[in-house]
Amino acid sequence: MNHDFDVISAARNWRTDAAATATPSDIVTGVYASDVLTLEQLRARLSKPTFKSIQATLERGATLDPSIADTVALAMKTWAMEKGATHYTHWFHPLTGATAEKHDSFVSPDGDGAAIATFSGKELIQAEPDASSFPSGGLRATFEARGYTAWDSSSPAFIMRHANGATLCIPTAFASWTGEALDTKTPLLRSVEALNKAVTPALKLFGASEGTRVGSTLGAEQEYFLIAEEYFYRRPDLVMTGRTLFGAQPPRGQELEDHYFGAIPDRVLSFMTDAETQLYALGIPVKTRHNEVAPGQFEIAPIFEDSNIAADHQQLTMQVLRNTARKYGLVALLHEKPFAGVNGSGKHCNWSMATNKGENLLEPGDTPHENMQFLFFTSAVIKAVDEHQDLLRISVASASNDHRLGANEAPPAIISIFLGSELSEIFDRLESGQGGRGTEAGLLGLGTSVLPPLPRHAGDRNRTSPFAFTGNKFEFRAAGSSQSISFPITVLNTIVADAVTALTAELQAKLEAGGDLNAALADIVKATYSAHKRIVFNGDGYSDEWHQEAEKDRGLLNLRTTLDAVEHLTDEKNAALFAKFGVLSDRELAARQEIMYDIYFKTVNIEGETTEYMARTMILPAAVKYLGDLRAAGAGRAVTAISGEVEAAADALYDAVQSLSEQNAATGGDEVHDKAHHMRAHVLPAMSAVRTAADALEKVVAEQHWPLPTYRQMLFVK
Repeated sequence: MNHDFDVISAARNWRTDAAATATPSDIVTGVYASDVLTLEQLRARLSKPTFKSIQATLERGATLDPSIADTVALAMKTWAMEKGATHYTHWFHPLTGATAEKHDSFVSPDGDGAAIATFSGKELIQAEPDASSFPSGGLRATFEARGYTAWDSSSPAFIMRHANGATLCIPTAFASWTGEALDTKTPLLRSVEALNKAVTPALKLFGASEGTRVGSTLGAEQEYFLIAEEYFYRRPDLVMTGRTLFGAQPPRGQELEDHYFGAIPDRVLSFMTDAETQLYALGIPVKTRHNEVAPGQFEIAPIFEDSNIAADHQQLTMQVLRNTARKYGLVALLHEKPFAGVNGSGKHCNWSMATNKGENLLEPGDTPHENMQFLFFTSAVIKAVDEHQDLLRISVASASNDHRLGANEAPPAIISIFLGSELSEIFDRLESGQGGRGTEAGLLGLGTSVLPPLPRHAGDRNRTSPFAFTGNKFEFRAAGSSQSISFPITVLNTIVADAVTALTAELQAKLEAGGDLNAALADIVKATYSAHKRIVFNGDGYSDEWHQEAEKDRGLLNLRTTLDAVEHLTDEKNAALFAKFGVLSDRELAARQEIMYDIYFKTVNIEGETTEYMARTMILPAAVKYLGDLRAAGAGRAVTAISGEVEAAADALYDAVQSLSEQNAATGGDEVHDKAHHMRAHVLPAMSAVRTAADALEKVVAEQHWPLPTYRQMLFVK
């Protein structure tokens, strides 16, 4: 059977089943945020006193007034039903890294054989889902099932549509009956408040007006692969684990470097347009789309938003990409490394700080060497990253991201900062006492009068850096494509709050001693940079020389795997930091460490069992069947030899997985930490051995006998 032909035919015929998408004018004039309960929508539906009350919460951080809940709930229900919603859900982010929802109908019997639509303020503010079946890291047991969702009024409610209707989604936090955070949103909101409390005193010294609030902003680029749906369902490894556990390299991968920014295939472009229209309706400001480096790999990127809303929108973006791809006979793969040997997928987090007046605190302006406010906050970031390299590495740690970090498509596991030549020179000159700007940007001449001279940036870009300054923000490039961005943002907010607090105290002390503001700032920036410049590296982060220099000469951490990193999460300094700012209690922090170990163990265990299953039930039988043909022709020695290697490796993998159960039975132990380390030490190497042999077998077995879609098919047939 020619599966390639079937997939190509399906690709040509997708238009007949695809839903019509909005026209460009519709998107501009009527689609954007049309499924979002915006402030303007609320203003039109609430009395002035009620609207002012909720506006104070959203814009000034005032405590939410519960007395307005019924009025807001009525307006929300009316708006949602006008949009076609029949149900509502408290939409939250448990510690799985995904989202969760339980739908309740607006309809209630009225006692007279009819029904009415109801939705109260009590139902808006709080709901009680079952907390026992979500990861809690020991905070909750199965017999302690009560948990609460609490309305997050800072993130707008929205409508999620499906083929037969719509649902009102209310962003909420999720907590246990005892008050601990069981989600990723609650610590994020706490960290935003911690950043505000840390930065506003510094801004007052710079002359900021009363009422100024500060938050973090974020734009998260999302990389992903698309493959034909038929190929996906014929690959048990993709279905079970999200990545290919087998697959010989095709003759052509990304070597020609012709896919990056290339012309987008028509079916893919139509999928992108459909997905973007849905994202526009949800108020998600997606801006960029393009082919990524690997064949079959793409990217979508939004512009900046408040970080809490950006985190919500990022979860929605992943959901919309997955759901929309199916309409076009495609599957969106968000795993960090779905295909070995080609570019992996990340989620670059572009982070900055901004006031409620719209001022970006990391905007250097035209004269960054004279912009002491910018240099003050930038030096705080440098200090934060140097002192808390471990936390940044931990925030992106996962079994799936381990396959990507440190390869030649992602930054190394060593955390460093790229400042670029201009900014580095400014700091170097300040440290030496010279001052001044140094490198000027200027114009770039292109050698022909037909082309205009281009403004040239004073600094280059560095894609090998995990944490790079990119003009008016820092780009944290180490986050994985499938993960929630909430914990990385929480860490960034908290460590910068800590650094700003320390530097502000120094500045305040100098001013109280009669010092001049600019002179005091210059002293602090100089001292901070001098103490922490080891974290600044503008060179090739992929090089072996950098790894040696970072560890031996600079004393930077190189936490190569997830387990190397996660063990440091509950270190005394980290527990003290999160407790100081009220972001995570000791119990909440320990719970997250336990969950990270547990997810790592379960991920690798599923991959190990899937590898053995596929080797025994699909790959070896295919080899045996092909051997029958070869033996009839008097050949087959190579296939026989490699088949023996596959079988032996599969036996060893079975023993590695099974030995953990036997060990637990003998010792009575079942510590998730031990199980995770067993997976890394024994199961991952055994899986690699099976794959090596099976991939060699793929290269000698006739194509019609091979049971799995190949890399050639999945990466290139669209």
